[in-house]
Amino acid sequence: MPNGKGGAEQIEVCGIVQGVGFRPFVYRLAARLGLDGDVRNAGDRVIIHASGPRAVLDAFAAALLAEAPVLARVEAITRRPAAVPEPGFRIIESGAGTVSVGVVPDVATCPACRAEIADPAARRHRYAFTNCTDCGPRFSIVTGLPYDRPATTMAGFAMCPACRAEYEDPADRRFHAQPIACPDCGPRLWVEGAGAPAEANPIGHAAALLRAGRILAVKGLGGFHIACDATCETAVAELRARKHRPTKPLAVMADLATAHGLCTISADEDAALLHPSAPILLLPLKQGAPLASGIAPGQHHLGLMLPYTPLHHLLLAETGRPLVMTSGNRSGEPQIFRDDAARDGLAGIVDAFLMHDRPIARRLDDSVARTAAGAPRVMRRGRGLAPVPLPLPQDFAGAPPVLAMGGELKNALCLTHGSKALLSHHLGDLDEPATGDAYEIALADYTALFTHRPQVVAVDLHPDYRATRLGEAVALARGLVVERVQHHHAHVAGAMAENGWRRANGPVVGIALDGLGLGEDGTVWGAEVLVCDYRTSRRAARLSPIPLAGGDAASREPWRVLLAHLDRALGPAAVAGDPHLASLFAGKPVATLRAMVGRGLNAPSASSAGRLFDAVAALLRLAPDRLSHEGEAAMALEAVAVTEAGTPPYPFALRPEAGLTEIDPAPLWQALMQDLHAGRNRGAMAAAFHTGLADVFATVAAHTATAEGLATVAVSGGVFQNALLLEETARRLRRHGLTVLVPAQVPANDGGLAFGQAVVTAARHMG
Repeated sequence: MPNGKGGAEQIEVCGIVQGVGFRPFVYRLAARLGLDGDVRNAGDRVIIHASGPRAVLDAFAAALLAEAPVLARVEAITRRPAAVPEPGFRIIESGAGTVSVGVVPDVATCPACRAEIADPAARRHRYAFTNCTDCGPRFSIVTGLPYDRPATTMAGFAMCPACRAEYEDPADRRFHAQPIACPDCGPRLWVEGAGAPAEANPIGHAAALLRAGRILAVKGLGGFHIACDATCETAVAELRARKHRPTKPLAVMADLATAHGLCTISADEDAALLHPSAPILLLPLKQGAPLASGIAPGQHHLGLMLPYTPLHHLLLAETGRPLVMTSGNRSGEPQIFRDDAARDGLAGIVDAFLMHDRPIARRLDDSVARTAAGAPRVMRRGRGLAPVPLPLPQDFAGAPPVLAMGGELKNALCLTHGSKALLSHHLGDLDEPATGDAYEIALADYTALFTHRPQVVAVDLHPDYRATRLGEAVALARGLVVERVQHHHAHVAGAMAENGWRRANGPVVGIALDGLGLGEDGTVWGAEVLVCDYRTSRRAARLSPIPLAGGDAASREPWRVLLAHLDRALGPAAVAGDPHLASLFAGKPVATLRAMVGRGLNAPSASSAGRLFDAVAALLRLAPDRLSHEGEAAMALEAVAVTEAGTPPYPFALRPEAGLTEIDPAPLWQALMQDLHAGRNRGAMAAAFHTGLADVFATVAAHTATAEGLATVAVSGGVFQNALLLEETARRLRRHGLTVLVPAQVPANDGGLAFGQAVVTAARHMG
């Protein structure tokens, strides 16, 4: 260090410090403190040369962390002595360096820009594409790195002199804001359809259409939304009919004051709504909230987000009421993000289009989160979150770069790069052809954009997953090793890694509850207790398996799974003779299904927690004969259970079998049938099921931990998106004195699978 009177230092700041206004922040801070020197970008860090009194240099270094721009994430600051620089302070153009994975996500409009669009005297009054270094589009417009205007979809918009002056002024909040624009030089809006005039106020026209009950396609940051008046019964019903979406809840956009009138919102949830990522947040819906009844039928929660672009702020204010903002797509297909595709694909669904001429570089669905077990937890990672990198645990330094392909449903990719993992945005269900094609495009996009050169490719064990087949093809073409990772091992490993669990810490007990995943024994798993470290996994317990008559059809028709569970627990004769079940199975091919099971034809055995939820929902008449969307039955079951939280648990039986603890639900079904005959409240029955499942898996995990000499349990899998189940399970585990690792930034569902695959593979290929 220099002497107390003064000196000079080179200060390196590592983290997300590019494309976030960090250099002008350093320039303004140095000017404020009277320091000499310069600042420049260098790969994944910023290098500062600064001189001045020692106390001032100390204050400068502290302020780099404490006052960093809202989009920055400072991970490390290193200081060392240096030569005294020339007088003054300068920003130096970016030098060459290693490409960083720290690309900034799209960020909600900042307070300064919101004030500007509301100010009649401002140059950008009511301008729908206002942004600065603290907010606006980033990942949705990037076409290459380094992040600079020619490598964005703003390349075709030449800056006017006024914008150029702001862009080049280090003291201005728009210094090097690549999407900078104004009404004279930037993107423009227009309305197509519904008699829109060629030159008019497009926001006002679109708002008038919405107030009149019309349905609009709105081009946003990462794709198109379908919008309508969320308070209008006929508009919401018509949207559902046109989109063939009978029950799946619809997301609503509202300003913060309106949101508080619709939902019960805690201080932490307020902060989550106002976070720059601006996710859809699942919030408790107030009784009598002024919304159409078809927004979230049968649910006690509402998916709500605040406006996150100037366009949304203006449209919402002009309309004067909350708006449905659901994905712009046809049922089962990915969100549309190109203009011509929207005109074709949304024809017949929407009455008009609110368009703009800034191209979207890549599709980005809205992120979705909910508060559970005391923290916000990401359910879908998309706009606002991707592609923020995730740190790997400390002793993963030196891990080889891995490309992890994810699973079949809720797919996301993961690339590891040095000490970080880049988990992609939500890509969707690959069993849909259009989504599968989009997945291949995203793979090429991510690997090219981040210059990723993997040494190993990680895939799921299931050989027929499209992601597995593509991963094998990539590995073959590049001469790379393929690492196969069991589905539930990946879920648990992801929870370990996100919580910083080191390789040196050894194994944990894992609880993996989800729909279906191929097990190491070739059977279908979905409700397991594991003992695993990053490299290996061993199954210690499972839910007793039942046959899935019809294979995939059983995942779509809950009554099939119910029949299998009841036949196993009560016997076919008791099922056939029960008057409460007669109408439930009336007209269904029960004899055919039983024959299939008896002959072992298209009736794979599965230990699935997801299918258990479906079956209980079917028994309680909370599920349709055929589901219209994944999770429909489980969501309905949770919705009625939360009204009776704390109900004593239903029983399960435990027995050792073939080296495993078998978790037998037969007593559960017997208790359910007794309560059904007695006319017990459905909410109480649903709650007793939740607490029973939590109780038995926590008990088995605790016994396993004791037997193995372990003190930590990691829980994951899509079933743990159920807040009630997660909270009941975590509470019981902690009562046993166990440390509980739960995913938060990584989805517990298959959207986080690739992250787990990546860390397992990295660990297996380290010394």
